[in-house]
Amino acid sequence: MKYCFSATPQWSGKYWVWCATLLGGATVAQAQQTERVAPYIVGAYAQGSFIMAHTPAITHLAVSHPTGVELNLQRQTTGTAPWHAWYRYPKVGLALVYYDYHNPMLGQSFAATAYINKAIWRTARQELNFRLGTGLGYFTTSYDRYDNKKNEMIGSRLNATIQTRVEYDVAVSDHLGLLMGVAFNHYSNGATTKPNRGINLPSVVLGVNYHQQRAFQPQPDAMAAEPDDIGRFFVNLSTSYAFKQLRETDQWVNRRYSVFSATVAVGKRLNRKSNLMLGLEGFQDQSLRAAQRMDGDTTQTGGRLPDIRKAGVYIGHELLFGRLAFVSHLGVYIYNPYKSNPFYYERLGLKYHFTKRVFGDVDLKVHRAAADALELRVGVKL
Repeated sequence: MKYCFSATPQWSGKYWVWCATLLGGATVAQAQQTERVAPYIVGAYAQGSFIMAHTPAITHLAVSHPTGVELNLQRQTTGTAPWHAWYRYPKVGLALVYYDYHNPMLGQSFAATAYINKAIWRTARQELNFRLGTGLGYFTTSYDRYDNKKNEMIGSRLNATIQTRVEYDVAVSDHLGLLMGVAFNHYSNGATTKPNRGINLPSVVLGVNYHQQRAFQPQPDAMAAEPDDIGRFFVNLSTSYAFKQLRETDQWVNRRYSVFSATVAVGKRLNRKSNLMLGLEGFQDQSLRAAQRMDGDTTQTGGRLPDIRKAGVYIGHELLFGRLAFVSHLGVYIYNPYKSNPFYYERLGLKYHFTKRVFGDVDLKVHRAAADALELRVGVKL
């Protein structure tokens, strides 16, 4: 570019035009590149919590006040994918969380959580956000039949975690923000190991954020067009596998039972963000046969054990984020000879489309707020 500024008066006009065009194009390209860069936010927070006694079996553990530290990295979406604009450009991030439960029976935990952070209200210097994330947590101690038998909350050291938060960030300088929030953290192993009461931690959060770019302004051309499949019906065929323990004593013989399901579901895309689902599915839980034998349950004539197979119908919703979807189902059993559970069930999960046709899910199936199985699902969309 320096040659444009060393021109002599003898240069003809076409060279000045060429230089101006080149410089203008470079400036525009540089501006577009700057506008498309996804700004990052780095945060460090302290957390103070209490343990909810959500069942009488854990009241002896809900006496301490855990404290924690969190480090996280967020990136501001910019419109490079259509769903960014549909959700008004949320942030996506990764958080590392440490908790000390100030109780030797519970020890400490370490967790890594991926999350999405959506602005409820945003100005040039203030933000009110809602955050939802999930990940994995590791506990330094867990239930032990001999050394830690009072720990009814945590049956295994590896657990899933769910995190929700409402947070307020206010600028104290061009790049530094003060963050205050209220949060809810949950840790559970999804009944893969017993006991599995889980830990629920309502928390207050206080910390600081470093913003690479404050008051992010997306480009008008980033607004995406409507998807072409709105209003269309589709069919999902899928199967899932899970394993679980029945009782605490199963730990000591390393006994786990398989749980299978097969599902056919019809869906309709309602709008940019939502699918409505109606499904029919069948279940076979091998732990129920073991429970029958342990309890001597022979309720049918002739001493025959009731059928452990179940069938259910559900209505569900999928909240769409590009290839990723947050899944929620409410189902009722229509075939349930062995009454081992309530007549209804719920399911929460994350679904990801590897291709246009093939998807995978990680789902938590629940009976009346108690985890039944952590399902790993694969399927196809027709």
